[in-house]
Amino acid sequence: MLTGSDSAIHSSHSGDGYILALDQGTTSSRAVVFDRQGRMIALRSREFDQLYPHPGWVEHRPDDIWYSQLEVARRVLTDAGLTISDIAAVGIANQRETTLLWERSSGRPVYNAIVWQDRRTADYCDELKRKGWEARIRQKTGLVIDPYFSATKLKWMLDNVEGARARAKQGDLLFGTVDTFLIWRLSGGQVHITDYSNASRTMLFNIHKLQWDEEILEELDIPLSVLPQVCPSSQIYCHTDASVLGGSVPIAGAAGDQQAATFGQACYSAGMVKNTYGTGCFMLLNTGETPVVSNANLLTTIGWVLGGKVVYCLEGSVFIAGATVQYLRDSLGIIGQASETEVLADSIPDNGGVYFVPAFAGMGAPYWDPYARGAILGLTRGSGRAQVVRAALESVAYQTRDVLEAMIADSGVSIKQLRVDGGMVVNNFLMQFQADILDVPVVRPVVTETTALGAAYLAGLAVGYWQSQEEIARNWAIDRIFTSGMDALTRSHLYQGWHKAVHRALRYDIEQADPSKPQQ
Repeated sequence: MLTGSDSAIHSSHSGDGYILALDQGTTSSRAVVFDRQGRMIALRSREFDQLYPHPGWVEHRPDDIWYSQLEVARRVLTDAGLTISDIAAVGIANQRETTLLWERSSGRPVYNAIVWQDRRTADYCDELKRKGWEARIRQKTGLVIDPYFSATKLKWMLDNVEGARARAKQGDLLFGTVDTFLIWRLSGGQVHITDYSNASRTMLFNIHKLQWDEEILEELDIPLSVLPQVCPSSQIYCHTDASVLGGSVPIAGAAGDQQAATFGQACYSAGMVKNTYGTGCFMLLNTGETPVVSNANLLTTIGWVLGGKVVYCLEGSVFIAGATVQYLRDSLGIIGQASETEVLADSIPDNGGVYFVPAFAGMGAPYWDPYARGAILGLTRGSGRAQVVRAALESVAYQTRDVLEAMIADSGVSIKQLRVDGGMVVNNFLMQFQADILDVPVVRPVVTETTALGAAYLAGLAVGYWQSQEEIARNWAIDRIFTSGMDALTRSHLYQGWHKAVHRALRYDIEQADPSKPQQ
C-alpha cells in the first residue's frame, strides 16, 4: 500500500518534443520532463513505505516501487500538459543493488525487494572472506565483499524462499535490480535487460571482461538463467507497452542513480568528481577508460558504456545521508519537515561537542563495517534539539570528507572542486559546512535533479534528441559556489572529534546474529 507525500512542480514550455526521466529512488519515485536545454518542465514525486522486518533488514514491496513510479510518470505528463506522443524517449535511473526476484510467466515477485541498505547477509559475507574470496571479488568486480551488493541478497532469496532455487534453475524466475524490474513491466514483460553500470553493482559482473562471472555464480550457486542481458547505458532497448503510459515510446537510456547523476553533472573528463546527497551520499570520480584499483577501500565501478567506450569511476558510498533527516522527522519527531534543519543548525554557533554517527545500516566507505550502529555522542545537559539536528547535518559532511580523502589517496588527483546534487543540496548550511570541512569549493548547479537529468541525457542521445556530450555539457550551469571560511585549526579539531565518535560506533553489533529465515 502506498503512503507518504506526493509533490509536483511544473512550468510553461515550448519546443519540439521532450524526454521523460524516471528516477526510482530508495524512499520515493520521481518523474521529470526535460526539454532540449536540460531544463525541468515538470516534476512529480511520491514517497512509499520502508519496511524493517528485523533489525538490519530493509525491504520494499515491489508493487509499491512499480505503482508509485507509474503514478508519477502519468501525472507528470498531465502536469506538463503533454501526452506520451510528445515524448521522444524514456530514460531510467534507479536505486542500485536493491534486489528483486519474480516469476517469468506472471511477473509476480516471489519476495519483497531487498534494499541496498539491508545487512542480513553480513555473516555470509564474512564466510566468503574466510574462504579467501576477498581479493578475487575485488579483482573481478571492483567491489569489496559486503551485504550492500546484490549478489548475497539474491543468494539469500534463493536459499530462503521455498522452491526458489529449483524454480530458478528451471528458468521460471528472473532476477533484476530496479531498472530491470521497471523495464520488464514497462515493456509488458517483453525485455529482461540491465545496463553495464547496474550490472557492475551486483558483485556478479566482471568489469574487465564485461560479462557475468561464472566462477562467482558457481560459488554462490546462482544460475545464469536468472540474470538479465547486459546492454550499453544509451540504446533503444524496447518500447513501452501502449497500455502502460497510453502509447508506445522508446525506452532508450538506463543507469544506476549515481552513475546517472555523474553523467547529468557533465563529469565527462577524467578527474572530474561529483557527490550526490540523497538517501545515502555517493561520490564518483571519473577515471576515464582505465579502471583504477583502490587501496583505500573505495569501489571501482563502471560509470557508463556509450558509443562502444567504457567509462570507469572510483566511488565512495555513504549509506546514510538524507535518511538521517528522515530519522529526525519520522522516528525522533524533533522536526516537522526537512527545511527546519537549516534554520535550527544556523541558530547555534557550533555543535556544542555533539556528534551524530548515522550508522543505521552499518558504515560504507571507507570503513565497510556492517556491524557499526548509530550513535549520538558528546551530549551534555545543555545539548538540545538544535545541537542534535546540527550534528546530524554535519555527519553528512564528515562522511563525505572521509570518502574524498580516500579518493585523493587512490587517484593522486588534486580535486579542484566538488560538483554536488541531490535533495539535500538546497540546505545552504550543509553546503557551506561541506566546503568548510573539505577546504574545497562546493559547486551547486542550477538543475539539482541531475540523477533524472543524466537518465534523460542517456535516452536522448540514443534517439538523436541530443547529438553529443559536448552539446549536453553546454547546458550545465552554476547556481552557487560555496568556499571555505573556516580556519585550519577548527577544521582539524572538528574532524578529529568525528573520528573519535566513529571509532565508538564501529563493530558495535558484532555479536548480534541476524534471523536467518523470512517471516511468514
